[in-house]
Amino acid sequence: MPFTTIGDVNGNTSTTGATSSWPPKRRHHIPRPATKQSEQRWQLEQMAGAFRVFAKLGFADGSSGHISMRDPVNPETFWINPYGVHFGMLTVSDMVQLDEDGRRIGGADKMVNAAGFIIHAAIHKRRPDINAACHMHSPFGRAWATFGKPIDMLNQDSCMFYEDLVVYSNFGGVVLAKEEGGHLADALGPTMKNMILQNHGLLTCGGTVAEAAAFFIALERACQTQLLVEAAIAPDGSQLKKEYVNDEEARYTKDGTGTPEVMYMQFEPEYQMILKETGGDFLV
Repeated sequence: MPFTTIGDVNGNTSTTGATSSWPPKRRHHIPRPATKQSEQRWQLEQMAGAFRVFAKLGFADGSSGHISMRDPVNPETFWINPYGVHFGMLTVSDMVQLDEDGRRIGGADKMVNAAGFIIHAAIHKRRPDINAACHMHSPFGRAWATFGKPIDMLNQDSCMFYEDLVVYSNFGGVVLAKEEGGHLADALGPTMKNMILQNHGLLTCGGTVAEAAAFFIALERACQTQLLVEAAIAPDGSQLKKEYVNDEEARYTKDGTGTPEVMYMQFEPEYQMILKETGGDFLV
């Protein structure tokens, strides 16, 4: 009798045939290092790799955009990219370590983006579960943010953001006031990890750099899909009509496709590919 490995939306696997068992085993796993020092290095490598992936995907926009990472050794501090260095050139040794008041305490002796510090410092301080955050002015996220609306539950990928996405409508220009960082943290609340900033861009968070980066890529693509769908049903005589994933199905799909472990595995192929393409030059 043949045996076939199957997987469900939750990332579970089981084998059909005479020896099949239930419940199936989960295949998603975050391979955390044994020590805080090793975890620090691992996350910095993932952070530098995420910037290279973002550059490849067209998310770089001059000096705009930042990723932050809470330091595993000293959790009251975090790492952020230097100001004015292209995403496609960033390496581990370029990252700057700051305390919660914006003082450099480690890493590269380079300037950082003040707006980036204000946004990320407030989020890391308010949400101890968030160890990484990504904010970019990516093309489709920035375009969809113009409307100040969330995304619809149109497909499986959109469901990654079911009850995990907030729209921040109080655009105040470039974030240079500490209070604005607090407002953004308030908008995320105690559980949300993803945000559309009206007239601005996207912000995604996670327990690891990989989770936050994978959410960002997925949200950018969900915004692209939303824009394509809206264009397809524009009032020009089209007979097309949107069909939505219902709440029950969306919640089930979110539980299977939007967990920290699944999002880590969503980013891992991107990381491995950029590692191959660059020869790992961002690891220095």
